[in-house]
Amino acid sequence: MKPLQHLTILDLSRVLACPFASMILAELGATVIKVEQPGAGDETRAFEPQLAQDSAYYFACNRSKASITVNLRQPEGQNIIRELAQKVDVVVENFPAGTLGRHGLDFAMLSALNPRLVYVSCTGFGQTGPYAHKKGYDSVFQAMGGLMSLTGEKGGGPVKPGLPIADLTSGLWVAIGILAMLSGREKTGHGAHLDFSMLDGQVSLLTLAAARYFALGEIAPRLGTQHPGRVPSATFRCKDGKFAHITASDQHWQPLCKVLNLNFDADLSTNELRVEHRDIVMLKLNEEVSKIERAKLLQMLDEVEVPIGPVNDVAEILSDAHVRARGLVGSFDYPGVGEFKALALPYKFLGWDNPEIGAPPTLGGDTEKVLADRLGYSKEKIAALKAAKAI
Repeated sequence: MKPLQHLTILDLSRVLACPFASMILAELGATVIKVEQPGAGDETRAFEPQLAQDSAYYFACNRSKASITVNLRQPEGQNIIRELAQKVDVVVENFPAGTLGRHGLDFAMLSALNPRLVYVSCTGFGQTGPYAHKKGYDSVFQAMGGLMSLTGEKGGGPVKPGLPIADLTSGLWVAIGILAMLSGREKTGHGAHLDFSMLDGQVSLLTLAAARYFALGEIAPRLGTQHPGRVPSATFRCKDGKFAHITASDQHWQPLCKVLNLNFDADLSTNELRVEHRDIVMLKLNEEVSKIERAKLLQMLDEVEVPIGPVNDVAEILSDAHVRARGLVGSFDYPGVGEFKALALPYKFLGWDNPEIGAPPTLGGDTEKVLADRLGYSKEKIAALKAAKAI
């Protein structure tokens, strides 16, 4: 048995953040009914790269769900959502603030029908505040939330990380929020509403940068791969042009110096002293590392237990022996595509069944089954809804 097997989630969300959250919960056992626009579906189905009739982008965040198509602009479609909301544990939506209220599908309406309902509204800037109706995407939240100001080479401009961090971390925040509300419901018996802002989520991730600002009034500069409060902690170019990342604490300093034949005039035995003399430490480390091929450097420092890792590209890490041994790369079968590789959830349970990689749904492929099994609709009623273009 999987830990969330007793839960059902009605997912009205699109694109990345909330679909990522609901996929995590689906592969932990929840039944997720994804509601999509008839004819088009989640807009990510049309994103690159395309595979047959669907998209690898869509696949990445929509596995293990059922898909139904419902026209939320039509009264009949709205009524379907109201009926389903009475039979599920969670509703997730990421429409602009106020949109579902105009359709009679907001928390006030649906919780009146199902007082135990957990309802998530995920927007760029939240339901309240000066920015509540402002538009934004992942990189806008990275920029506004402070992350982009911290990312980039010393003396250079801000840089966007290589993944949509605001979307992905928002998905994690949403999943945590859902689990917290469900746990609380066990005590109180009633549901709750989560107003989640993606900007809020980014600000909350500032953690150490915010702590340094609160303590020191420091606005952290961009340092590339270096750490503002630890030396050494950085990426180095090796003799063969490959990169390795070294992060050493005080107990690693002497072994590091011995292996690399580093000699300094000053006492650098503590991190405080090394931070003070950052430039000379980094200069000598770069000089010595540049003389050694990466494979040899990894071997040398692993032997003396100095933390080091290769800077892998995507192909390298996905073919890494340890990653494969941990079962992080699997696959699913999809109509018209065949076998397609996918990343497993990073959980290994003792006492529950582990998550399994499931296939993403075809557009509307579960509509008739969900309406018949969960709402008791007859074939004639379903046919009438189709004719009215409500589904």
